[in-house]
Amino acid sequence: MDGGLLSALADLVLPRTCAGCGVPGRVLCARCAALLSAPRPASPRRVPWGFPPTAAAGAYSGPVRPAVNAFKEQGRTELARPLGAALALAVAAVVTAVGPVPGPVLLVPVPSSAAALRSRGRDHVGELTRCAVDELRAAGLDAAAARLLHRSGRVRDSAGLSAAARRANLAGTFRRSPLPAGPGLLVVVDDVVTSGATLTEAATELSAGCRRGDAPVLAAVVAATPRRPTTTAPQGDLRVVPKRSENVRWYSSGRLSGGEAKD
Repeated sequence: MDGGLLSALADLVLPRTCAGCGVPGRVLCARCAALLSAPRPASPRRVPWGFPPTAAAGAYSGPVRPAVNAFKEQGRTELARPLGAALALAVAAVVTAVGPVPGPVLLVPVPSSAAALRSRGRDHVGELTRCAVDELRAAGLDAAAARLLHRSGRVRDSAGLSAAARRANLAGTFRRSPLPAGPGLLVVVDDVVTSGATLTEAATELSAGCRRGDAPVLAAVVAATPRRPTTTAPQGDLRVVPKRSENVRWYSSGRLSGGEAKD
């Protein structure tokens, strides 16, 4: 049976509503989708040492929050396409900040824990990554998914933990596969960032295999939890330098706008 006909039949049985605001129609209405169309720098309130330069497509608030949660926790897999497109925008924003891309852009999804995979029955970040790669390729960017990170050991539920406790909880839980030969740009991708602990740990593990002079490991997410008003600099003010320590100082100084920061 034709896919369009199947979709139409599904709409008759289960009419689609926007996952953000509940308005009948698209899975994500134009108004809610627009909230994920203006990539901005994202950083936690207290930036962990080693936090990678990160861009978010929008803020994890308002209609965006229920939309992301519907995809992540409620099995609304049809949201993979619009949220993946939002992730692609964030990737493009942070990659552009580096300057000329030295090779293919490799999107490295943050791996879910075994418990999360069992609970959800799917790898939601992997789904977002595939959709984002499709969008980036359609736009002419040499992009690919690279599953370079794997979970090792068990971690506690991070709910209620401080930023430092989250980082300690995640320490040593990621293992890296051998990096591909040749120049390229590594971008860690996830759905949401809050404390920055997950992205920091992932970037630290990936950076351990980089050579001197390599481009810094970057990160991109669909949404970031708002931390402070974005009044210190314009949304497009994303600056990336080769030394990760300098990026951390830039974020910590407040000169990078977007004060966003869920892992």
